[in-house]
This record gives sequence, C-alpha cells and structure tokens, in this order.
Amino acid sequence: MSIRPLQNLRRTAVAGASLLLLCAASPALAGSPTPNPGDTAWMLTSSALVLMMSIPGLALFYGGLVRIKNMASILTQTFTIVALVGVLWTLYGYSLAFGDGGALNAVIGGLGKVFLKGVDANAVSPTFTPGHVIPEYAYFVFQMTFAMITPALIIGAFAERMKFSAVFVFILLWVTVIYFPIAHWVWAVADPNAIVDAAAELAAATTDAAKQAAQAKIDAATSSVGWLAGGLAPWMKGVGALDFAGGTVVHINAGIAGLVGAIMVGKRIGYGKEALPPHSLTLSMVGASLLWVGWFGFNAGSNLEANGTTALAFVNTMVATAAAALSWLLTEWATKGKPSLLGLISGAVAGLVAVTPASGFAGPIGSLALGFIVSPICLFFVSKVKNAIGYDDALDVFGVHCIGGITGALATGLLVSPALGGVGITDYTNIAESYAGKYDLVAQMIAQVTAVVATLIWSGVGSAILYKVVDLVIGLRPAPDQEREGLDITDHGERAYNY
Repeated sequence: MSIRPLQNLRRTAVAGASLLLLCAASPALAGSPTPNPGDTAWMLTSSALVLMMSIPGLALFYGGLVRIKNMASILTQTFTIVALVGVLWTLYGYSLAFGDGGALNAVIGGLGKVFLKGVDANAVSPTFTPGHVIPEYAYFVFQMTFAMITPALIIGAFAERMKFSAVFVFILLWVTVIYFPIAHWVWAVADPNAIVDAAAELAAATTDAAKQAAQAKIDAATSSVGWLAGGLAPWMKGVGALDFAGGTVVHINAGIAGLVGAIMVGKRIGYGKEALPPHSLTLSMVGASLLWVGWFGFNAGSNLEANGTTALAFVNTMVATAAAALSWLLTEWATKGKPSLLGLISGAVAGLVAVTPASGFAGPIGSLALGFIVSPICLFFVSKVKNAIGYDDALDVFGVHCIGGITGALATGLLVSPALGGVGITDYTNIAESYAGKYDLVAQMIAQVTAVVATLIWSGVGSAILYKVVDLVIGLRPAPDQEREGLDITDHGERAYNY
C-alpha cells in the first residue's frame, strides 16, 4: 500500500465550470462505485504471494542461515509470528492502523473497526483512482500479510539466542506499539472518491451554507491521513513522503528494531571466536527465490488495482532485484576473490528491499541503477561496519533491510523525477491540475528524510523500551548451556532433522 501525496488540496481553488465537467465524467458521481473483478482477483492473489514470502519464504531463508541445532526454532518463531499477528490484526490491528482516529487521526487510527466492526462482504475500500474501489476484505487481508512479515524480519538479528517466550511477548507488544502506528502514519491516505464528490458538491453549491458544508467535507478528507503520508509536519511544506510499498513501514522499521535487539540481547556464545556457518545454503536459496516471487505481490499489489502502474511496479521489482544480485556477486568476487551463493541471494534481497519504496514511482532504468548501487552499500555494512563495531546481527537484518530500506527511501525522492525517468508527482484526485506533474527536489527529499528519521526514532527507541520490559519480566536469553545445546531442543523439545 503506497503513500500517495495529496498536497495542497486545501489550497486548491477549484474552478466551477471545469470541475463540473470533470466530476460529471467521474464514475464516482454516477452512483456507488463497485469493485472491478480483475482488481479484486489481483489483490487476493497478491495477498497469497505476500503470505508466501513469510511462510515458507522467509522461514527457509532464515532457517538455512542458522546452525542445524536452531533450524526448528527459526521455523517455529516465523510461523508463530504469522499466526499471532493474524489474530491481533483481526481483533484490533486493522482498526488502529486504518480506522478513524478522530482528533488523533494523524497519529493513530481509532477503535471503530475493532473486531472488524462495520466490515462485511459489501464494504469497500478506495484505490487511488476516483470511481474505483476494492472489497474491504481484500484490502484488510492484503495489509494483514504486511503486518505478518514485518515483525518476522526482526528475529534474524537475534537468531539462535532469544527464548521463544521472550520472542512471543516482544512481538505481541511490538506490533501493537510500533508497527500499527507507523502503518497509520505512512499508509492512512485520503479517499479520492470522497474528495472528488465533495469538490463536485462545492462546484454545484449555490448557497454559502452548501459551500461551507462541501468545503468541510474536502477538509475532512484531506486531513484524515497519517502525518507522514499527508505531509502535516510544518517543515515539509505540505509535501508527503513517497513510499510505494513499505520501505519505511516494513524494512527500516524492522531493521532498526533488529539492530537494537541484537545489541541488547548480546552476542551468540562463540561469536568472533569460532565459525558459525549456515547449515544449509540450499534451503536459503529456495527461501530467497520464494521471497523474490512473492515480492511481486508485495510491490505490484500495493497499487491496489491491475493497471499500467501495477505493471511498472512489477517490472521495477524484477530489474532492480536482478541488478542487485549481480552487483553483490561481482563486488564480492572483486574484493574477496570468490563469488558466493550467500552473496548472490543476499544481493537479491537487498535489491528487493531497496526497490520497495520506489517500485511505482521510478522508471525501469532508475530501478536498475538502484539495484546496482544498493548492494555495495549493504555489503559494506554487513562486513566492514558490523565487524568494526562488533554487534552480532546474526542474519544481517540491519545491514540489508534497514540500510537497504534507507537507500531505497532516499533514492525514491530522486528517481520519481521525470528527468530521471520517474512518473513525477501525481495528484490522484485529478482536481489539482495546477499541481499534478510538478516536482520539487528539495521539498521531496526533506519529506523522505523526515520519514526515515521518524521511523528510526520511533522504532529504535520504542523497541529498546520493549526489549527491556520483556527482559525484566521473563528474560530475553536462555541459560548458556541451553544456548549451546540449541533452541530446537531446549525451547521446543524437537529437532528439525532426524538422523
């Protein structure tokens, strides 16, 4: 689900005659819009693809990278997180992320949709085209899969050394306190149908009272958005941050939480003193491949429709990932003397992460360049920076997801420029024609940096507090002898393999 800026709408003077012509042609005014079957089918397919990214994709990718004594542990943690977040999302997460928060709407959604109140088979959610909607159930489950995979990414940072009970409680708290608010900040956007319809009422109004009522509807529609999406921070001058599919919400968010966890939990026993190699690069390669395939639902599905922008996001995801995989391979080959499978699949994931925020805004050549650039940056962090500082980010969650996400988020502010092959800034309501297509580099980069910094602070500081609370209540780490034996046996009483 992307951020679509609706900048300056409140300051837009809508000319009566031209707007009447526009609104007369708008499907939104011909009656209640109904979902397009193709859009609905694509959104449900995308939801299944994103679920596949978590289980089995991420589970196998992470599982292959740990030692054999912790394989079942990683699989169990990943699958449990998917199930836990699915329940929380249904009970209250969807409402906190996308409900109406009233006076607090810029910060958090409300409780109006707790237990899916008001959501049924007839309910619809807007897309980004006036007159177009999808079933709200389709939107609900699509967003659920994003909420599932984000906390699952975190566990790679402290893999092999955190108790299952601690993981369970931490994730329950983290999605509630960290993920749901940030999802609201970034993805709670205005309804173009409501804006266009209200603008039509304004143009047709003949009395002051009718004009005031119509203007109030426009103001309500354009203000009931998350603060990062709407550009509500004064220094952003009304320019919303661009994040097509979750560079901030998912990758930077999970990546910084992972780094904080890796530091607070501490290093694995033997880290830096003995080899801790992956037990199955074969399974990790299978997992990475499933991630790549599932990511088409992640990025292209975030357009909420099946149209040309969907195809653009699909193509950008393909080319950026290919470029990043090749770039990591070649960089590692040049610097270390051998091209590795681990480097190849790590590069692919870095490319997927980086193109996520840019996928619907950049052009294919810009995405290709982004893929080539992101891998050397991430490789530098997972090797040089991690070794220099000495933190034990077991599966390089920070180095790939956080750093790759930051790279992609900042690059999106550049690659959206038409001069670089991007789509430019679009007014998705089509009523601010004087604004559509304009691009302000400085304002857009301020918005991108603001979104990155806000995510780092909220998730970094908030996660540190939550880790400390869990540590004080139940403890984060198993006993040293349990860690040496492996979490498969000590936490779950079973092994991933019988031999």
